[in-house]
Amino acid sequence: MELLVAIIIGVLVASGVYLCLRARTFPVVMGLTLLSYGVNVFLFSMGGLKMNQVAVVGMSPDPTDPLPQALVLTAIVIGFAMTAFLVVLALRAQGELHSDHVDGKPDEGGRS
Repeated sequence: MELLVAIIIGVLVASGVYLCLRARTFPVVMGLTLLSYGVNVFLFSMGGLKMNQVAVVGMSPDPTDPLPQALVLTAIVIGFAMTAFLVVLALRAQGELHSDHVDGKPDEGGRS
């Protein structure tokens, strides 16, 4: 189970880094989203991967840690707000600069 979660975290982070290095704005936004998903899964796995255990002290003999679950819930809300802001920022930049390149330069063969 731990190996599967580690592989999933590695794939999410590697895909996110690859997409963040692209020259267009939409892949960069998607890369940041995948990076945040990878961090969320990592934080969630830090609480311990236990099957059929509740995060309430006194309800089971060996409860899981509820702090990583609270951190992940907070990170999901912050990540959604950040993604919405980046999409609006990218759309405005494309509207004003007539280019979706990260540096704002026009395409070589396209319009200026």
